[in-house]
Amino acid sequence: MSDVLVEISDGVALLTLNRPERRNAFSGSMGRMLGDYYRGLDADDDVRVIVLTGTAPAFCAGADLSAGRDTFASPIDDNFSASPVEPPAFDLRKPVIAAVNGHAIGIGLTIAMQTDIRIVADDSKYAIPQVRRGVVPDAMSHWTVPRAVGMAAAAEILLTGRTFDGREAVRLGLASRSLPAEEVLPAALEMARDIATNVAPMSAALSKRLLWDTARYGFTPQQVAAYETELHHRVMGTADAGEGVRAFLERRDPEWVASVTSDWKDLPWK
Repeated sequence: MSDVLVEISDGVALLTLNRPERRNAFSGSMGRMLGDYYRGLDADDDVRVIVLTGTAPAFCAGADLSAGRDTFASPIDDNFSASPVEPPAFDLRKPVIAAVNGHAIGIGLTIAMQTDIRIVADDSKYAIPQVRRGVVPDAMSHWTVPRAVGMAAAAEILLTGRTFDGREAVRLGLASRSLPAEEVLPAALEMARDIATNVAPMSAALSKRLLWDTARYGFTPQQVAAYETELHHRVMGTADAGEGVRAFLERRDPEWVASVTSDWKDLPWK
């Protein structure tokens, strides 16, 4: 069985972390496979949205601790990285939704923090407890977590390593919605299908890049205004700009034509 399963339907790619016997504990092969799938799906115009979930009842229990005290032994591989999923979800041009349908601990939560939208389970356990294991939070969580919740809450989450439930995850700002566990994936797929149908792929790609790169590079409001204007010049007057209005007025689903893969141009700030 593969550590990551993929299923594509109606413009939505569902990626499932799949080590149920270990509650989907994260492994090196899982990280490599996830990165490979991200890269391939980002280049596939038939895929408009990616949903990341785990084989129930967990999302990802964190690092595989089956090696016991040697779990975090000194790496023997010169290529070791604390950010083992390459590219991270925030570097893709497609929206990525994390359907965190069960417990997400350690890297299970930190890789979810790299996605654009997170839906969590009410009563599941969430934590970034690496400091309680003698190591350090990973997957760029020192950037993604304060970006989502602010410095004060991020310091509490990362420096205490404490556990909280889905409702508190929403209150903290780590997720946008908390639902009963069995409703998490259906809600994520419903959102993904809506995006796949009604959101112009190029518009989503450009908006996502500006959203994340504003956080990454610290653009000022004036810079953001200038970049938004430049991106408007790219899309205004295109077939999709006309189609979006026509479809709305005619009360039908739009038929988008722009190819993110073929029509993509360098961004004005790079």
